[in-house]
Amino acid sequence: MVLRSSWKSRHKNSCGPAPRWIRPGLAALLWLCVTRLACGIEAVGEIKNIVQKDAEFDVNYNDTVTSENQTIYAFNHTISRNKGVRVSVDLLSNKSESPILFVVRQKQAVLSFQVPLILRGLYQRKYPYYDVGRTLCQPPTRAASETQYFFVDVSTLSSQGANYQLRVSRVESFTLQTNKKFSFTASPSQPQYFKYVFQDGVDTVIVKVNSDMAFPCSVMSIQDIQCPVYDLDNNVAFIGMYQTMTKKGAITVVARSRQESLSSIEEDDYDTLDDIHSDKNIVRTKKFLYVADLARKDKRVLSKKYQIYFWNIATIAVFYALPVVQLVITYQTVVNVTGNQDICYYNFLCAHPLGALSAFNNILSNLGYVMLGLLFLLIVLKRDLAQNRALERHDVNALECGIPKHFGLFYAMGTALMMEGLLSACYHVCPNYTNFQFDTSFMYMIAGLCMLKLYQKRHPDINASAYTAYACLAAVIFFSVLGVVFGRDNTAFWIVFSVIHILATLLLSTQLYYMGRWRLSKITERKLITDYAGILRRIVYVIYTDCIRQCSGPMYIDRMVLLVMGNIVNWSLAAYGLIQKPNDFASYLLAIAICNLLLYFAFYIIMKLRSGERIKCLALVCILFTAVVWGFALYFFFQGLSTWQKTPAESREHNRECILLSFFDDHDIWHFLSSIAMFGSFLVLLTMDDDLDTVQRDKIYVF
Repeated sequence: MVLRSSWKSRHKNSCGPAPRWIRPGLAALLWLCVTRLACGIEAVGEIKNIVQKDAEFDVNYNDTVTSENQTIYAFNHTISRNKGVRVSVDLLSNKSESPILFVVRQKQAVLSFQVPLILRGLYQRKYPYYDVGRTLCQPPTRAASETQYFFVDVSTLSSQGANYQLRVSRVESFTLQTNKKFSFTASPSQPQYFKYVFQDGVDTVIVKVNSDMAFPCSVMSIQDIQCPVYDLDNNVAFIGMYQTMTKKGAITVVARSRQESLSSIEEDDYDTLDDIHSDKNIVRTKKFLYVADLARKDKRVLSKKYQIYFWNIATIAVFYALPVVQLVITYQTVVNVTGNQDICYYNFLCAHPLGALSAFNNILSNLGYVMLGLLFLLIVLKRDLAQNRALERHDVNALECGIPKHFGLFYAMGTALMMEGLLSACYHVCPNYTNFQFDTSFMYMIAGLCMLKLYQKRHPDINASAYTAYACLAAVIFFSVLGVVFGRDNTAFWIVFSVIHILATLLLSTQLYYMGRWRLSKITERKLITDYAGILRRIVYVIYTDCIRQCSGPMYIDRMVLLVMGNIVNWSLAAYGLIQKPNDFASYLLAIAICNLLLYFAFYIIMKLRSGERIKCLALVCILFTAVVWGFALYFFFQGLSTWQKTPAESREHNRECILLSFFDDHDIWHFLSSIAMFGSFLVLLTMDDDLDTVQRDKIYVF
């Protein structure tokens, strides 16, 4: 599809580097640039008289403004999707000692400019313009038309006063049509932009612009339909794509999906300016937070961030599983060649061989993890596709309502469930204490990913990155290996681990309480000090000022309750480990992860109900069903048909006969039921907030 436009220009300049562009809907922004805009906005001092007038469209208002009076024009405006609004100003007295400041206040946007408008060209030469025209940005509306007020404030610091003419008019030809020419005129102080919306069945258009004049330079820009619109030469690089032109210009635009443009968007493109950092400090430390406060980052950036969870765990799975398979095959070969039945801790009273495998029933029973993990991935994929279709048609509920839907962690959870089945099967080829980590590594992964998903639901902007999360999980698995090898009756190991456990709990609690706005560093004028002495001094100072000098209750009570309970649980588990020194360190570590997950899940459900939200029928059925299945699963888990904590002979005293189809034993039933329970738990996380799909994000509480 081809769209042609033409214009005339009277200005000259070169234009800066081209940025990226964003979404399927687009606004064709066309303007001419000659110079760099350098119009400083002066602060207005104390004003004695403020006059507000009810104003009308297409009427010229000739007024005078001084430093002692300010005029506000109030316009009652019916916003239409196909029409725009333009503010035009002429300065009638050229010798004003100070410029006039015009501020247009809309419901969802603010536009300000000064007259005369000073633009800078080559060698910093100044070009003053006394007639300025700007088109107001109109955000997408739910209805075809919507009535709103907007205000034009006029002020100056000039004591002599300045005469001006103000006119606000409607832009009737605001929406461009495919294959239809449209002529207009633009100047450096009067940029123009128009809207184009892709029609059904159209996925690519070419925007063409022709000018009668070869010189000066003109600029053509394509931007997303959103506020603000960057129509000045000093902010065009902020968003969209543009090109300079003399007589001809053309840009091809593709109903380009979000996924196709993710590779060019990095999370590091954001949160780098000091004012953005300050804004985060303000937003995240409010007493009452809403999801809209923590869902401010670009959706494409976050989607890419959370997709990395899936790709990373897929990579980890491949590199982890290959040596595991090789090792357990070696174990089984040694058993078959040597005939030594003490190497592997089977339930010999229900061990059914198949080929070279000694206990095929224990391997086969893990198939449920793989199948249900695959089923969960398909369910998530279906939801993901439905969400993408809703975004492509600019569905208001998908854009502005409900918990922000990022599916990367769900894909990672489904993959982890499948890998748990595979690695558990590998462990049961020859179960013993040296390879027990194969059976638990992805259980740690699943517990960690579930906690991250719970936190991500209402904290999408500040959830941990995949690299940080997997690095922490790798540290957990590392300690699991150390515990299995060195943890038996080793007091030094348990002291070190308990101290690390408690310190990690305190550090994580602090990060969660302050929403990541707390730092273990102190900034001086010249350098960043992160030495331990400085950290200790800061902690002591915070305790003194907040708890001793002016003792007051916590600002975030709900968060504090959760973290206090979490610290009690974790400190108790640390004390238990230090005193009892359990031989099965891997299971002890898994118990820590599960206790924290259950605590957080219970807190989430309680706070959800306390906030006036409800749980839909499907999610409620999943919760009840999953709880019952978990109960039966744990019963069979604790039957203990073998244990590598004892000698092979002592372990066989726990062996039992098959109980299902004369083929499967109690541990196989655990595999069946736990796979169903994990699948149900994932469905709970997927559906528990479906009741919020039509609720505005600025009304959904963060907890």
